[in-house]
Amino acid sequence: MTAMTDQQKAGFRLSQLIYDTRYRSMTIQAVALILFMLGIAWLLSNAAQNLAALGKPLSFGFLFEPSGYDINQQLIEYDSQSSHGRAAIVGLLNTMLVALMGCITATVIGVVIGVLRLSHNWIVARLMTVYIEGFRNVPVLLWIVLFMAVFIESLPQPRDFRGDDATASMVLSDSVAFTNRGFYIPRPEWHSGSMVVVIVFLLSLAGIWFFGRWARKRQDATGEILPTFWIKLAIFVIPSVLAFFVMGQPITLEYPALKGFNFTGGIYMRNSLIALWLALSLYTAAFIAEAVRSGIQSVSHGQTEAAFALGVRPGRTMQLVILPQALRVIIPPLISQYLNLTKNSSLAIAVGYMDVTGTLGGITLNQTGREMESLLLLMACYLTISLSVSAVMNWYNNAIKLKER
Repeated sequence: MTAMTDQQKAGFRLSQLIYDTRYRSMTIQAVALILFMLGIAWLLSNAAQNLAALGKPLSFGFLFEPSGYDINQQLIEYDSQSSHGRAAIVGLLNTMLVALMGCITATVIGVVIGVLRLSHNWIVARLMTVYIEGFRNVPVLLWIVLFMAVFIESLPQPRDFRGDDATASMVLSDSVAFTNRGFYIPRPEWHSGSMVVVIVFLLSLAGIWFFGRWARKRQDATGEILPTFWIKLAIFVIPSVLAFFVMGQPITLEYPALKGFNFTGGIYMRNSLIALWLALSLYTAAFIAEAVRSGIQSVSHGQTEAAFALGVRPGRTMQLVILPQALRVIIPPLISQYLNLTKNSSLAIAVGYMDVTGTLGGITLNQTGREMESLLLLMACYLTISLSVSAVMNWYNNAIKLKER
């Protein structure tokens, strides 16, 4: 007994880092991390020395030089006299635009397809299977090029909308035009008082969120289910509509119109953007559908039978019983698909869409000859986007996971 007490009172010895199982794993990880960082430092130092020997020391000053080229799709103001740094920002915003639109569209389509693939209707289930297998087993680059070719070859030219003998016409009350040069949709114009409408709209979204939380707590406490959909819809629509008319309709629309040889006004969305967006969305949706299907099938069939025995309708059973439990299986692969979609957007150069790969990793790299700097910045952009998406989705995954009592 005395020997054991003396051993416990003994001080820490360096040999414990190797021979004591309490510290050995940490020691191995620390040594591995140090060796890894030393290897990275050696590679960077070696690259810097080689660049200096070639007369091209590592420098990012080229970002402040005039770019000298135009970008066909812009979310912020830019011209050929802007700097390479601003060109990179424009390309980065274009990448984020495609990624955001693609993730939203792919999620909606993937969830619908995944649920329909489990339909008891044989035709519907087989059609969904054909869609999934067709898109998953063809490279996404081919889908991007195919969509671009369809838009160019099948859509009318702007001149086809002109005159009494026009062979094409605008849709949605002459507010939207689909041409082989791109899509033209109305542009919102903001006048005095529009900020009030926007603030009311944002407050409506906050009200929907708070009402949803209150309704869930009330249901957990009393078991009573409120018609939350219609109440949320009223909160979403009524305040904003009232503010819109009270402030004198401060938000109007600028419609595209054919002038000369092309349309002017409105928002111009290039065919390359639409082709890239649809191809990435439909391609990724096929993988998301499989994740949704596997998540639903992971829920015990007894859960469904119990809900039906209590008189719960199939739609409510899917919404309240099956999907909440299936999310723990769906979310992890969904994160991977979001990251894949974001990285696959780098294929945009195939159809002439100027994303960050086309600007910073393409024209800027070729014009300045700064390969190392451009590629490092490009890798940092994709790494930052991917880690941000992963962090948000991991937070959501922890928020919705099943919690034991």
